[in-house]
Parts: sequence; structure tokens; C-alpha cells
Amino acid sequence: MYALNFYSPLFIDQLRKGRKTATIRLGDKAGKYRQGQLVWVTVGHRYGPRQKLFTAIIDAVTVKPLRELTQREIERDNPEFRLIEDTVHFLSQIYSRDVSLDDQVSFIHFSEVVEFPGLGPGSLDR
Repeated sequence: MYALNFYSPLFIDQLRKGRKTATIRLGDKAGKYRQGQLVWVTVGHRYGPRQKLFTAIIDAVTVKPLRELTQREIERDNPEFRLIEDTVHFLSQIYSRDVSLDDQVSFIHFSEVVEFPGLGPGSLDR
């Protein structure tokens, strides 16, 4: 099982309320995350405890230069951002290096998998 981990607890509310439905990661992550794959969405620091928020399914993974991100993609990653410059600045902070518009990024769109207790296989067929 893979995880989409977010370092900042500021994202917890956005993730739980479905306002954050994507993540932008530096580099080509198409080999790691694939459409239809189930992942845990977690929050926590590297090498430390992490909190599992929910299970999600990867809806799509698109790899492209940062400059080609659309406003809609930027807002799905962070509903507070409107400009590509906001994303460049944020990624530079997260990755501790200068990020440019020419850097390749992976836009990973995901949806929460809602689990209903007591419903097993075939229970919806009745």
C-alpha cells in the first residue's frame, strides 16, 4: 500500500472537507502512482508518526512542466492559491530548493473511498 503524505497539518481540514483533491509533486511520479491505485492519505513528518485520514483512489496522474498547470489544477492542489507563482513558492519551500516553471511535476488527482460499515460484497445487489 502506498501513501500520499502531506507534511503540513494545515491540509487536514482541506483534505477532510474534500477541498483538496489533488497534489502536485516534483518529478515524474507516474511509475509510483497509477490510475485506479488505492493509497492512504496521511499527514505527518518524514521519519515520524503519521495520521491516516482516509483511503483514496488515484483518478489520474499527469506529468508536465510546472508552467502548464491550469488554474483549476492549482486550486485543486491548494484552494487558497490562484497563481502559478504561489505554487512555485510553495514547492520551493517544501523541496528546499529553487523550483522553476520548467521543472517537471506530477499532478495527482485522487478521490476519497467512502467505506460503509456493515456492507460486505454483494450487499448493494439486493
